[in-house]
Amino acid sequence: MPKQSTRSRTVGEVPRTRRLTAEARRSSILKAARKAFSEAGDVNGTTIKVIAEQGGISEGVIYRHFDSKDQLFFEAVVEPLREAVDKLVAASEVVDRDEPLSPERQLATLNGLYRQLISTLGEVLPLLGLVLFGDPQVAKRFYKENFAVAMDRLANAWRDVEGRYGFDLESPDISARAVMGIALTLALESHYNSRFDRERAVTLATEGTIKGFFPPLTARQVP
Repeated sequence: MPKQSTRSRTVGEVPRTRRLTAEARRSSILKAARKAFSEAGDVNGTTIKVIAEQGGISEGVIYRHFDSKDQLFFEAVVEPLREAVDKLVAASEVVDRDEPLSPERQLATLNGLYRQLISTLGEVLPLLGLVLFGDPQVAKRFYKENFAVAMDRLANAWRDVEGRYGFDLESPDISARAVMGIALTLALESHYNSRFDRERAVTLATEGTIKGFFPPLTARQVP
């Protein structure tokens, strides 16, 4: 039978707790902050003290990693949203990198974009609600500096793609906002409506975006 070490046989000895790395500690603080901000509803509805209690740490530990509650809110809530939107835009910028677009691929590509948008927006809906419907100044800053910029990048990506095929989009900025708005609405439906048919909705949204949602009408002749 192997000998036990002197250390393991010491009576009453308290095992040493492994200390978190700085990165792990920041991550745990951000997680506690997201929970506290979500429960409060916006940046002004909670305090560093509450966040510290949520994370089981002292306020001093938080201030060693973050200068202020505003910085903590931005990194815990706004930054994940910005990263999610940036990934979507980056995917749109290279839609025809491997293979030229055909009408069929254009339809399939937009269908995939809608699916990705709905999925991503669905994951960040709680954070998005915190930012856009919480503190007005935070909402304005996020919209102008992140969300609107991302939609403009999406519009520019579409303009570049269409330009490679000899088309000149008249209003890619509005088109990008329309697609984002549709995707956000469908994400809300998916999240809150258990009877929502996402497959049908994505198919119809894709076809409507490319072909038009309403048929052109002609005036009926009055006899």
